[in-house]
Amino acid sequence: MEKPNIDTAITRKSARGMIGEVSYSGVTSFARCKYSKDLSEVDVAVTGIPFDVSVTHRNGSRFGPRQVRELSTMLAWDAPYGWPVNPLEKFNVIDYGDCAFDHGKLHHAPAAITDHIKTILDAGAAAISIGGDHYCTLPILRAHAEKHGPMSIIQFDAHSDTWVDDDAERMDHGTFMYRAIQEGLVVPERSVQVGIRTSNPDTQGFHTLDARFVHEHGPVETARQIKQIVGDSKVYLTFDIDGLDPAFAPGTGTPVFGGLTSGQVAIILRDIAGIDLVGGDVVEVSPAYDTTGATAVAGSQIVLEILCLLANK
Repeated sequence: MEKPNIDTAITRKSARGMIGEVSYSGVTSFARCKYSKDLSEVDVAVTGIPFDVSVTHRNGSRFGPRQVRELSTMLAWDAPYGWPVNPLEKFNVIDYGDCAFDHGKLHHAPAAITDHIKTILDAGAAAISIGGDHYCTLPILRAHAEKHGPMSIIQFDAHSDTWVDDDAERMDHGTFMYRAIQEGLVVPERSVQVGIRTSNPDTQGFHTLDARFVHEHGPVETARQIKQIVGDSKVYLTFDIDGLDPAFAPGTGTPVFGGLTSGQVAIILRDIAGIDLVGGDVVEVSPAYDTTGATAVAGSQIVLEILCLLANK
């Protein structure tokens, strides 16, 4: 009898291909991808950003990367549903581990995050990050903008995160997108926020397809409009898990009534295939507020969908 696979995150030789291993044991990496710090010949690096000190309500998303990896082991068995190209077969994908920073010197964390992502991009790989709170996206965008220039943003979120904040020393998950616009990292007129359902009249020039729009017009029309807005621009996709309704993702710091369903999100993400995606992240998964793990299941699937968008563009 053939010996079962175990601990393939560290024992497998190749960074390409799917490997079956029981989901309830073994060293976890994202979707059982090779766990490695070697970026040579890597196409995509999945990495964690365990930073959550800029939240305005409940913290705990520092544990998000760990639980998303744990629940992603269920994704290692089958090819992603509904996609013509399987990124785990097409790409060399590794789990690059987490960004390291000194928890006692939090003012150094943003630069550490930027340098961490820049290392991946400079090696020629794409980066997909698992947060951490949504502030993490700002230093990540700095690294991407250095490589790609100002980008279009697709932001799934309950909140616009464009509240005005001109204090460069502050770290706030509710103002990071305003800061990204002010720093010239993004092109708001070619960007779109999806699922918004909190009040902030100053959109900073972003297009908005709020939660009601998605519910009334459906995910197919939503995806069509997203593609029309971003056009052929280089795109970064950031997904705050609170874009989903708390019924589907209760494990987050600022849950908001009336959000998107997981089914709507699945259709939207698959129907925007073809965009010129350069990177993405999933943030704000806070395991302590969801004993079922459903939020991390959604988070892990969305990371895989971002991988699929990279492979099917």
